Amino acid sequence: MMIGMMEIPGYDGRPLVHQPELLEDPLFWLGHLHSCAHDADTEELLFGADYEAAEVFHRELLERGRWPVFTVPLAAGHLLHVVYRAWKDDPGVDYLLHHPSWERALLLATDDGHFMGPALSWPELLSAADNGLPGGSTTDSHRRLLLLLPALGDNHIPDSARHRLMAALSALTAVEAPDELAVALVEGQGAVGTSRWTSKHGVRVDDGAYSYRNPSNGFALH
Repeated sequence: MMIGMMEIPGYDGRPLVHQPELLEDPLFWLGHLHSCAHDADTEELLFGADYEAAEVFHRELLERGRWPVFTVPLAAGHLLHVVYRAWKDDPGVDYLLHHPSWERALLLATDDGHFMGPALSWPELLSAADNGLPGGSTTDSHRRLLLLLPALGDNHIPDSARHRLMAALSALTAVEAPDELAVALVEGQGAVGTSRWTSKHGVRVDDGAYSYRNPSNGFALH
């Protein structure tokens, strides 16, 4: 398990600190999944009686001088970093992809008031959650699944996704109806909703209007 200060090449921010212990707290997950709750009913399923406690938890998290970072190792030495950007006037969560041979990390998604994404299709999310590779903040598939869920956008998700989410919610949170919440999260997904994924010249791309992985967008990754 990774701890201590770190740097992400090309990413400008306050001191970045691995804080995997936050992934053990049920209140962390409620705030982290907030952008996936697109209506009042889903918010009620997510927060229940813990709304105020989760709000205080995340407000204090973002008021710290250090920025929490969580890392998920991927194939071929790539790393997916989840950074809690705690600027006072511009808080949010950034999802960045990096490889040790690159000069700078690539921004895949931002989860804030001006959401950009999605970063991941369902097969990519599942692969990252289940690869079991060491060297990150956690090898637990439940934690990885929920950690990356706000970066998901995919209009073709199998029924098994609901069961995976229900299991993760049951293991990591105290929500009263994990089965109902799982269904709502699969339907809503990240802040920009679903996206259609295809392969172009062997590279996975999507059609999201706010996606860095949509080659039709002027700001797309190259």
